[in-house]
Amino acid sequence: MSSNIGNALNISVFGQSHGKAIGVTIDGLPAGEHIDVNELQAFLDRRRPGTSELTTARNETDCPDFLAGVTEDEDGNLTTCGFPLAAVIKNKDQHSSDYSELLTKPRPSHADYTAFLKYGEARDMRGGGHFSGRLTAPLCVAGGICLQMLERRGILIGAHLERVGEVQDEPFPLYPDKALFEDIRSRNPATIDPSASLKMIDEITNAKFDNDSVGGIVECAVTGFPAGVGGPLFDGIESELAKALFGIPAVKGVEFGNGFTCAELRGSQNNDAFIAEDGTVKTETNRSGGIQGGISNGMPLLFRVAVKPTPSIAKTQKTVDLETMEETELSIHGRHDPCIAVRAVPVVEAVAAIALTDLLLSENKL
Repeated sequence: MSSNIGNALNISVFGQSHGKAIGVTIDGLPAGEHIDVNELQAFLDRRRPGTSELTTARNETDCPDFLAGVTEDEDGNLTTCGFPLAAVIKNKDQHSSDYSELLTKPRPSHADYTAFLKYGEARDMRGGGHFSGRLTAPLCVAGGICLQMLERRGILIGAHLERVGEVQDEPFPLYPDKALFEDIRSRNPATIDPSASLKMIDEITNAKFDNDSVGGIVECAVTGFPAGVGGPLFDGIESELAKALFGIPAVKGVEFGNGFTCAELRGSQNNDAFIAEDGTVKTETNRSGGIQGGISNGMPLLFRVAVKPTPSIAKTQKTVDLETMEETELSIHGRHDPCIAVRAVPVVEAVAAIALTDLLLSENKL
């Protein structure tokens, strides 16, 4: 199924944006893994809607209810028991009437029309249905658990909003650390440079006042990841991460290290020279993003994700009425993020954690 991903760790996401609930099942979690529910909720709150003027006004608590796969002690602490884990998040703040017109007038650059082609009249596209960014909430439940597992083993994952429209943040340094990741998470939008965060707020606010939206780029780094994980061709780390990251709604591009910039360079400018440091082979730079030949080389993993502007905008757009097959105009109402990339930052961290945990489990290295 298209809503499943993983090998040793299998993740299945279910539900619709305006259904009774959304949820996730996780098969393959080792037994005996502690889940800090407070830490998990704090992580989910970074993605949660309705927390600022930069996000949709939809107000959801996003508190997961664990149905299976864990044991709970008298203090509310959770521990995985080795069986498939299931968790649901109830939807509480749906405005389905905002989407009635969209049944026959598909939103430009949204999944409305392609869902009609594939599923016909039976489709549920209220709030975007199963295509909605709402489904990243259960993804973050799974990813939040994986993040805790990885951190206990010295592997840290952090991301920042590198770009919104024309506003650029600083790039990650060669060796980002936990203090930097925590500092980034103290800001909204999550940036390295505090002044970039303020400029991004202006960029997003201006798009919102213009009944429009704006896109962005999320840069993610992984430190402490062991060398020698992955494989050539289709089993490479890039392949596994890219497949997972493209499952995030609105993601339109993924690049590793220098990415597309390397096409402008000579080999002498793009190569990472090897150096010996404390008895370990490292690279002087990290233009390959910690991956060579699909295999980790011991340097931090580094990649960037391009997130398109929210297609649901109040500005008038052209569409086609599917009943009359005549061209018409559409002005979208309802509650939508003026910049999806703001809330995509923790989602990128979560999905990266899922893919990397699966890789490590598959190679018996976790």
